[in-house]
Amino acid sequence: MPTGSTEADPASEHDPEALKRHRALFRAIARRRNPKLRRTDITITDERVVKRAVKAAALGNAMEWFDFGIYSYLAVTIGKVFFPNGSGTISLLSSFATFAVAFLVRPLGGAFFGPLGDRVGRKKVLALTMIMMAAGTFCIGLIPSYAAIGFWSPALLILFRLVQGFSTGGEYGGASTFIAEYAPDKKRGYFGSFLEMGTLIGYTGAAGIVLILNSTVGADAMLHWGWRIPFLVAGPLGLVGLYLRLRLDETPAFQKLEASQTHFATGSPAEAEEEFTHLSENAPRKKISEIFAQQWPTLILCIALVGAYNIADYMLLSYMPTYLTDTLHYKESHGLLILLATMIALMLIITTVGRLNDRYGRKPLLMSGMLGFFITAIPAFLLVKQGSLAAVIAGMALLGLSLVCLLGTMSAALPALFPTDVRYGSLSIGYNLAVSLFGGTTPLVITALMGAFDGNVMVPAYYTMGAALVGVIAVACMEETAQQPLAGSPPSVATKEEAVEMITAQNQEPKF
Repeated sequence: MPTGSTEADPASEHDPEALKRHRALFRAIARRRNPKLRRTDITITDERVVKRAVKAAALGNAMEWFDFGIYSYLAVTIGKVFFPNGSGTISLLSSFATFAVAFLVRPLGGAFFGPLGDRVGRKKVLALTMIMMAAGTFCIGLIPSYAAIGFWSPALLILFRLVQGFSTGGEYGGASTFIAEYAPDKKRGYFGSFLEMGTLIGYTGAAGIVLILNSTVGADAMLHWGWRIPFLVAGPLGLVGLYLRLRLDETPAFQKLEASQTHFATGSPAEAEEEFTHLSENAPRKKISEIFAQQWPTLILCIALVGAYNIADYMLLSYMPTYLTDTLHYKESHGLLILLATMIALMLIITTVGRLNDRYGRKPLLMSGMLGFFITAIPAFLLVKQGSLAAVIAGMALLGLSLVCLLGTMSAALPALFPTDVRYGSLSIGYNLAVSLFGGTTPLVITALMGAFDGNVMVPAYYTMGAALVGVIAVACMEETAQQPLAGSPPSVATKEEAVEMITAQNQEPKF
């Protein structure tokens, strides 16, 4: 029996015929979502275990993105420390190029950690990614400057950025899969929204510590030693995240999948074969080539969704402080303060978006976010361009409202695209290919385009609109998955009463 779940059969133990009918009904319900499923029990989740799992995944995710966000908010300073030769634009482009380098290896990390997570479990892989990210970030804080060791300084920076990128390749796919497989079907959007709250907490923590340092130690001290502090903080934070993740049990869905490979069902061998055929045929040892061969239509859809979402995400949460400082000549502390206020506002409403997509569906919320970016990008950047505090806040609010529709929904929608036996691997590969090609390159591409178009400050708006248009098409093509079991998994409910209600609703001489 998987920890954190209970297999429920509300039929009376004293009425074998009723028990038989209910089991047949469970199978019928499951086949409507998963045609290969032969045997299914409704999983009743333990809310305390679910909350603990969500907390560990979200806080671990926050620490990962704290590590990753530091580099974004110190891009200008890092450019001066590691790439001091050349103009300010060349230095900034070099810094963003190094930022993008980490995304080049993310697909490799996803291709390594994803299938590994489908084979050995989500928990072990998420602990490993936590260690690697914290170690890579901590080591960046120890690198001597270019003035001290010359060429080796940026070379070491690139090396540790590659370590960060490789570990992050296994993070989002694993964390979102972890939460999705623990959460009950009708609350997957709500619990999934906490994962992106963790992302916002990580970015907020990174922006906050950089803001404090910029305000207290001065520009010269930041160049000499102040920039190192946020990176060095990653060491102890990584240990906290590792502790939280190691305390958890494996997800119920993976435990059932794993048990099917090592145990026989009770009863006759024929019953065992019938009950577990669907799992033995889909053992979690899929090769990457098989994932591409069997899941390629869904992978394309995933890449389109994630690409559009990440361009908008990185444009607002990673590039915007640099845009305000380097392009609009805001004080660095002012740009970070505005972004901090925006992210705090998003955190206050993101779980509400999670509840809304549970109630009304993933597609309406995702479509609202994509259309929001397409329609409001130009007005928002025109407001930001005006430069007054009220106008900048209004522009950021327009972009933030569109982004939160995606943030609060995507972590529930993406894991539902793939079946349990290849979910971690497929999602990690699709997600990281999209992030590598489109998300992580966003600051670099926008900076380069602005240089090519004589500093046109509306370039970010046009780039975001193009991404949003792709996202609109992708959302239109996806299936609705709200309140439905994950593909390859049995129905999951929050209470016994909900299980009885599900059976009662279906127990009307169903015609399947």
